[in-house]
Formats: sequence, structure tokens, C-alpha cells
Amino acid sequence: MDGLGQRVLVIAFDGWNDAGEAASAAAAHLRTTRDYEQVYTVDPELYFDYQYTRPHVRLTAEGARELVWPDATLWRPPYLPGSDAEAPRLWLLTGVEPARAWQAFAAELVDAALSEDITGIVALGSMMSDVPHTRPISIFAGSDNDALRTTLSLERPTYEGPVGILSVLGAVAEEAGIPTVALWASVPHYVAGHTPSPKATLALLDRLSDMTGADVERGQLPAEALAWEASIDAAAADDEEMTEYIHQLEATRDTWDSPEASGDAIAQEFEKYLRRGGEGPQKPGRDDPRR
Repeated sequence: MDGLGQRVLVIAFDGWNDAGEAASAAAAHLRTTRDYEQVYTVDPELYFDYQYTRPHVRLTAEGARELVWPDATLWRPPYLPGSDAEAPRLWLLTGVEPARAWQAFAAELVDAALSEDITGIVALGSMMSDVPHTRPISIFAGSDNDALRTTLSLERPTYEGPVGILSVLGAVAEEAGIPTVALWASVPHYVAGHTPSPKATLALLDRLSDMTGADVERGQLPAEALAWEASIDAAAADDEEMTEYIHQLEATRDTWDSPEASGDAIAQEFEKYLRRGGEGPQKPGRDDPRR
């Protein structure tokens, strides 16, 4: 497909970029649909602070205990005999946002992507936002690449301020000649206790498929998204204040979606999220000016 090509790298990291675990769950879902091969992983000693991102211990299939260290790993999809040679294929880069040496980290991983002849990158992220769970999940799609914005009808980011590792990787990739797109899902901030958010994960995968032309299997995600929404409906039904607040968010969202609304609404929400340092807004209290 014009713009991103046939060898597309999908990036998703745990941490600041991953509200509701929507982005990391999207990458994990993709890995379950193909027999991916690990082709590169960073040395965790160089990039992670183990007091901040601790290793985990788990039991193996044989019952032995093993340590699992934080990582960042590049995965190659299998080539399926009989498949269309021109069909887009999705590589994956998954892991944990590093604690240090971001420039070296990004350079190392972009070099690995270049060795795989990656033709385009899609970075997946998710943010807590003032949006209702009852409406379709908003996806901000933006790029600093002029050609991609024209070809794929993307937004031009105008945010200035602190960023996460996705922005750093995107900037380094662009400098290396790999065109990059960022997709950010808006997750309702009041559903923090209902993570993961399969509705947001599904929205990211749908937009990824539309943008790349890749065939993305949805599996049980549509059913899980409906169950997630129903569970929040049930919780809100017992909270009159929350129900009223959700109605306010619905009215705002319906205004955004009206034909007269500006196309900048989602971009503005994305910039508000970044300025908050990745923290979602809080449910309005008695002294909140939104009341």
C-alpha cells in the first residue's frame, strides 16, 4: 500500500504510552494470530532500572521457577506459502519503556528495523481522556511525514512538551528514512478499574488494518469489547453522579461527531493528555469547575 509499504513495523510499549493496556494488548493480540519469530532483543542491563521496572518470576510448564526481565524485542512474521507476495506483513516491536539512554535505545532498535528492510512504522499508544465508554473509541492518527499525511489523510501534530518513547522512536526512524505514523486511542479515564480495555484495543487494530491494508484477525475482541462496555454500564447504573457525568461526556462527544464539528477535536484532546504528563483527568468532584 502506498505510504507505508509492505513491510510495516507495529510498535507498542507498556507504561506511559499504554492507558488501559490498549496498545500493548493490540500487539499481544497480533502475536497470537501468527507464529512470530524473535529476531532482536536489547540488553536489559543497558536500559532498565530494576527498582522501577522489576523482573518477574514465573513457573515454567515443567514447574520450575524462572526470572523474566524487562525487554524490548523485535518480532518477524512468518511468510505463509501460497499467500499474496504483495500483501502487507506486520513486524512487531514490543517491550517496556526504558528508564535511561533513550537515544541509544532508539538508535539500536531502528538499526534492527533497517536490517529487516522495514518500509514503514505504525506506533500504537493509548491515553486517558474525557470521553464516554458508550461511544466509538476515538483514534488520533498523526505523522510528521508530509508525504504520509497527504497519502493517508493524517493530522499534523502540533504538541510541544514532554513525550514518551514512541515519539523518540518515531523521530529517529524518520531521520533514518522510515516513514512513521502514530495511532492513539482515547480511553475513558473513569474506567481505570476496568482494565484492560478491549474496546480500545479493537479500535486500534481496526485503524491499523485500514491504514496498512493488512489482514488483522479480531478473534474474540468484538465480544470482549461488548462485555467490557456492559460491565461499565452496570457499575455506572448504581452511581447517580457517575451516570450524569457520562451523559455530559456523551453530549460533548456527539457535538464532536456532528458534521459541523472541527476535525481538530481529537488532536486537542491528545495534546491535553500529553501536557498532563500521561495522567488522565479525574472524575469531577464538588470543587471541580466542570460541575
